[in-house]
Amino acid sequence: MNETSLQISIRPAREEDISALVALDHGYSTDYAWQMDVEGAHPASGVRFRETRLPRPMSVKYPRPQQALASQWQQRSALLVAEEAGQLCGYAALSTGLAPGAVWLTDLVVAPHLRRKGIGARLVLAAQQWAHQQNCNRLVLEMQSKNHPAICLAHKLAFSFSGYSDGYYDNQDIALFFAKRLT
Repeated sequence: MNETSLQISIRPAREEDISALVALDHGYSTDYAWQMDVEGAHPASGVRFRETRLPRPMSVKYPRPQQALASQWQQRSALLVAEEAGQLCGYAALSTGLAPGAVWLTDLVVAPHLRRKGIGARLVLAAQQWAHQQNCNRLVLEMQSKNHPAICLAHKLAFSFSGYSDGYYDNQDIALFFAKRLT
């Protein structure tokens, strides 16, 4: 099954979608991570990220507790879902108000058996359209530094690295931020 054979529809989530979205496998595996290097001494210190190949594939748990997802989604500005053959296969959670003129894509999940088939890209493009409709001029993607598949997707869709936050998630992982100006 390739990208062209999938009939994906993207729509706003409904209340009856929530349990199926929570049940999606949110974890992922990776062979790479972005490693943070601190250079120099205070006050002239700097931070650099570099892609590092891991010695073996790593399974990574989602940084947010699964049991808290539904309540966190209620605090988001929008929740877009991807549907294929009548089955929910992914979602994107969006927030406004975190930065002026920006929409923050906080969660992007695709069912494991459908990953790398363009569904994540379709969700990001739908998020861009939603942000544009909200009169926002920037979309920010948030992800773990270990989420190499999401980092590759950000680069593929012309997002630029725009920052990080150490200890951002409950599990103390580093969050990376990629942003794109919307026209």
